Amino acid sequence: MKQIYLDHAATSPMHPEAAKVFTEALSEHYGNPSSIHQTGRDARRILDEARRTLAKSIQADDTEIIFTSGGTEADNLAIFGTASAKEGRHIITTQAEHHAVLHACNELERQGYDVTYLPVDKMGCIKTDDVKQALRDDTILVTVMLANNEIGTIQPVAEIGELLKGTGITFHTDAVQAYGLLPIDVDALNVDLLSVSAHKVNGPKGTGFLYQRKNTPLKPLMRGGEQERKRRAGTENVPAIQAFASAVKIAQETMEEKRQAFNGFKEIFRAEFQEHGIDFKENGTDQLPHIFNVSLEGIDIESFLVNLDLSGISASSGSACTAGSIDPSHVLVAMYGHDAKELRNSIRFSFGIGLTAEDITLAAGKTAQITKRLAQK
Repeated sequence: MKQIYLDHAATSPMHPEAAKVFTEALSEHYGNPSSIHQTGRDARRILDEARRTLAKSIQADDTEIIFTSGGTEADNLAIFGTASAKEGRHIITTQAEHHAVLHACNELERQGYDVTYLPVDKMGCIKTDDVKQALRDDTILVTVMLANNEIGTIQPVAEIGELLKGTGITFHTDAVQAYGLLPIDVDALNVDLLSVSAHKVNGPKGTGFLYQRKNTPLKPLMRGGEQERKRRAGTENVPAIQAFASAVKIAQETMEEKRQAFNGFKEIFRAEFQEHGIDFKENGTDQLPHIFNVSLEGIDIESFLVNLDLSGISASSGSACTAGSIDPSHVLVAMYGHDAKELRNSIRFSFGIGLTAEDITLAAGKTAQITKRLAQK
């Protein structure tokens, strides 16, 4: 039975070209980029080329890119690094952030910081005015994700950035889910810090970057060597970074093509559900093209996911970081409250490379059939 993978928001398969670059680099570019001999200089050249590629993808300068082990480290560096570098004890975020942000903010609370967790509306969107009302004289950081990883809602990051201009408050956005699917210009977004992960854009796991605008205060998390302009100690993962850059080049070149294809996949799902008479509601608004989060009337998510898996369909109930948890999605709780039926009947389908319209038609049809069967019990 063919397995149809519809969980690309959790992680994505490496693009074949990126995988080829990665495997070749493992044996060909093994030097330490900090070494001054020829082998080290070769690794440094690869690193510098990749840094330029990644900087260009967000309209930044290559000196503003800090390589990390992924999105979680980038988020942590942004949050803890800002808190350590600035005076003031107040931070603003939202209730629907990724746990890499929420748990970092929770830890700062335990250290005596005051964190404001802004609510989202029933579409998962925050209001810029709520940010404005929450600002205080001792606010040092605002961190709002560019687009939500569970429901795909795109946040008004550029508006918030405009609001914060000239205030001296650092503005960070987690762009992990949006990167590669939305055009990103750090100046247009008015952000000071921006997090990205490679494995969400068909690159390898274990690498990512944090964009740091010039002159933005930030203290390193780790102590060691002077890599990354003394901002992130540790020998850089050159093969993964080179493969990351390869995947990003492809993602940039195919962005519009993917957006059209993925929006078409959503239409197939909607049409199949309507044809089968499925009672459904989409969660979120102004969404990323690859995320289709839907509430299906009459189903329970645990048994539903098992039935999908047995039918050859890989999907999820939300963030993969809490996939083994019985707790409801914190994003849906923030949107609908603790007693909403959507907490128990919502599923996320997310699209990526390798999928065809035929795959989606088959998956949507099977999903509709399973929904009808389970809803009758």
